[in-house]
Amino acid sequence: MNNQFIQKINIDWNKIDADSYLRNIPTIKDLQALELSNSVTFFVGENGSGKSTLLEAIAVAWGFNPEGGTKNYNFSTYDSHSDLHDAIRLVKGYKKAGWGYFLRAESFYNVATMEEEYEEYLSDRYHEKSHGESFLAMLQKQMKPNGLYIFDEPEAALSPQRQLTLLTEIYRCAKQDSQFIIATHSPILLGLPDAEILSFDEGVIHPCEYEETESYQVTEMFINNREQLLKNLL
Repeated sequence: MNNQFIQKINIDWNKIDADSYLRNIPTIKDLQALELSNSVTFFVGENGSGKSTLLEAIAVAWGFNPEGGTKNYNFSTYDSHSDLHDAIRLVKGYKKAGWGYFLRAESFYNVATMEEEYEEYLSDRYHEKSHGESFLAMLQKQMKPNGLYIFDEPEAALSPQRQLTLLTEIYRCAKQDSQFIIATHSPILLGLPDAEILSFDEGVIHPCEYEETESYQVTEMFINNREQLLKNLL
C-alpha cells in the first residue's frame, strides 16, 4: 500500500509551450507520469539529465518557494525556475504532511539570509557558522516526523563525515512517516538502506541498483585504480 504524501506525478504537456527547452531534455520530454511509492526516492543522473528540473517542479507544485525553504517562505532573488510545475498534477495520499522543506544547494545563501528576517528572534544565524556547519544545522532543524522533504544535492557543502550524519538523519526521519525526494551525486547518501534509486540516464527514468549508479562506479574505480586512472587522465 502506498502511504506517501506524493504518490504519483502526472504531466500535461499541452500546458508547456511548443518551443520550451523542456521538450529538448530527453529524459523528461516523453514523461507522462511517475509513481513514488518509497519513503526515500533518489534521483540520479549526469548533469543536464533533468533530475533537478523535475525535482524543482515537484517542489513548486507542492507549494514550496522556488528558491527553497518552507511553505512560509515567499521571496525571489532570481526567477530561474521552469514552467514545468504548471503542467504537473500531484496525486496525493490521504495523509496530510505536518511539515516540509525544500532545499536547493545553489540558493542556500539566499534562504539563510531570509531565515534571519522571517525568524528574527528564533534564527540560528547560519551566516555566523561555516558553510558546511550551517548547511547541516538547517537540515537537522527542519527535518521532523510526518514531513515532506525535497532536497537538491544536499551533499554539496558537506564533508564525507557530515554526509554520514545526514544519512542517519534521513533514515531516522523516514522511519517516522516522512517522505524524501532527493537529487544527489553522493555515493554515501545513495547507500541508504531500502531507498529507491531512479536513474535519469539513458533517456528514460528507470529504477537502478546502488552498484549500477555512476556515482558508485566512478568512486569505486578511482579508489581501486587511482594511480592508473590518473595516469590515463593526465
